[in-house]
Amino acid sequence: MSKTFQMSDIDVENFTHEIMALRRAANERMGIDDFKHLKKIERWGKLCTAVGYGTAWIFPNPVSAFLMSQGAVTRWTTIAHHVIHKGFDKIEGVPERYTSTSFAKGLRRFLDWNDWIYPAAWDNEHNRLHHYNLGEAADPDQVELNLDWLRESNLPMPVRYAVVALFAAAWKPLYYAPNTLKHLHSKKNNVLGEERHSAALSQLELWNPLNPFARELWLKCLLPYIMVKFVLIPLLFIPLGPIAVISVWINTLLAEIISNLHSFLVIVPNHTGDDILLFEDGVNTKSEFFLRQITGSANFKTGGDVNDFLHGWLNYQIEHHIWPDLPMSEYQRLQPQVKALCAKYGIPYVQESVWKRLKKTVDIMVGKTSMPRQGAISHNQRTNTAKQVSVA
Repeated sequence: MSKTFQMSDIDVENFTHEIMALRRAANERMGIDDFKHLKKIERWGKLCTAVGYGTAWIFPNPVSAFLMSQGAVTRWTTIAHHVIHKGFDKIEGVPERYTSTSFAKGLRRFLDWNDWIYPAAWDNEHNRLHHYNLGEAADPDQVELNLDWLRESNLPMPVRYAVVALFAAAWKPLYYAPNTLKHLHSKKNNVLGEERHSAALSQLELWNPLNPFARELWLKCLLPYIMVKFVLIPLLFIPLGPIAVISVWINTLLAEIISNLHSFLVIVPNHTGDDILLFEDGVNTKSEFFLRQITGSANFKTGGDVNDFLHGWLNYQIEHHIWPDLPMSEYQRLQPQVKALCAKYGIPYVQESVWKRLKKTVDIMVGKTSMPRQGAISHNQRTNTAKQVSVA
């Protein structure tokens, strides 16, 4: 990102008019075909899961494990992500179970999205706190701040890289499950303004069932997933013999590691790098919100269902953050238009391969590089844009 870029240099009013016009056009396009597209991608994920488990009993192997992992990643990043974001709530004819009001609620959690993460906790942490505090100190997923302990440590650089690699292999149960539940707990107890680490537990406390929060973590997140994934499903293969059960269990463990690495790869680099902005204050207008979602996010390679399927549909992060509640097929249509609009107004639009983004992210995590800071747009722009947005 250019070090000379300032949000105050942008023609905010006209940019906002055009970005909102794109949304209105998307609203007019949305229909049952978008839901049919979701169902198609869901079938791809289920096929991966079926073939993975259907071959997992034969012997431990990376192919079965990868297919099982791809099915799990699809269930989270593509299906659950867009449904819980209300991407299909406004489309007439969509079954209620594919809307945010029913998906993964109650016992449907085990049918819709069986994962380490408690769905209601993820909805609060990701859909609310992250999306509407992007790049700010209040963003619970702000990588540079979360990894400050590693960045500022005295550990040799190779050891820091090793710590990141180990973390990536188990980041869902070690970080995402407890962190999302912590923020849901804070919300229920009206302590949303607490310091970032005040409710954090040490690793020893995290695994101690006698600690009240740790007990809730085990009961709501860890034990349900362990019992289903590592106990009940392998036991279904008993008729094929004990070797089959052991093989399924080993493949399940391999799939879990791959799933963690895969989801880390397509999630964490979305908002991290020395060309992605952090923000020193809160958002005041819609225009600031739009600009921050663009300059605080990065896209990967986009285009084509197979490519997007493998990226977990997280390669449209800029468009998704501008409009979180759209069907994923709309992001394919909108991405070239948003990119062209950014070029027109001189707004940095970061798009690189996921591997290049990963390197930039890891460099931030270990303290090799840092992310630039950005303040708010000018008072005059804020006032003028507020008037413009109110009549849009």
